[in-house]
Amino acid sequence: MKAMILAAGLGTRLRPLTDDRPKALVEINGRTLLEITLSRLRTFGVHEVIVNLHHFGDMVVDYLKKNENFGMTIEISREDVLLDTGGGLKKAAYFLAKNSRHPEEPFIVHNVDVLSTIDLQRMVQFHDQHQALATLAVQDRKTSRYLLFDDHLQLWGRRSGSDQEPDLVRPSRPRSSEQTHALAFSGIHVISPRFLTMMTEEGAFSIITSYLRLAAQGEKVLAFRADDYYWRDLGKPENLAQAALDLEQNVIAQ
Repeated sequence: MKAMILAAGLGTRLRPLTDDRPKALVEINGRTLLEITLSRLRTFGVHEVIVNLHHFGDMVVDYLKKNENFGMTIEISREDVLLDTGGGLKKAAYFLAKNSRHPEEPFIVHNVDVLSTIDLQRMVQFHDQHQALATLAVQDRKTSRYLLFDDHLQLWGRRSGSDQEPDLVRPSRPRSSEQTHALAFSGIHVISPRFLTMMTEEGAFSIITSYLRLAAQGEKVLAFRADDYYWRDLGKPENLAQAALDLEQNVIAQ
């Protein structure tokens, strides 16, 4: 199985840690975020990975070379201009679509700055069983931007904050608010390769834009409920400190 690690961002929320390094090389308890993410993917059978780079990209290349790619096949997708999640994935499509042995096998997309115990194998099985176009790991937690799903876990739209009007994209809407679930995206996706040919957006764009457009056309963009798993955004120094403490106290296995 293949995967993409999204690591091209500037890491502005992590400053001053990212003043002299990319966020992928910020450390928790002596291990970089990139190493932690690669290790998790390898545990679930991923051995071919593409990593997108921009901010201090050469440092990541040198780091991977020094560590012999951690025993994996790793390709680099350099972005001279930041392409956001959708544009970054579209640029890396040549690598992710190339699977002669299993052309229909899905791939994983994983933010470098999240730490979780989400069972990627279960997530892939869920994706395959439901024949989804894309499956998004989501949780019932507070966030500034929610994705909206119906009782069948199908993407319906999005909403900013807890009291803003929702942006619904499906042709018909749930009969009551109880049938719409506002959930927080966790930065982990399982995606079918056919999605790569369906991204008509150009330049820099969010992958959520593509998901919403395709959901409006009736494609299966589904939620994988990950409420019972540990998850932490590592985009802020205080979150890094808490993650380090969690690892030390065995809240999450390292």
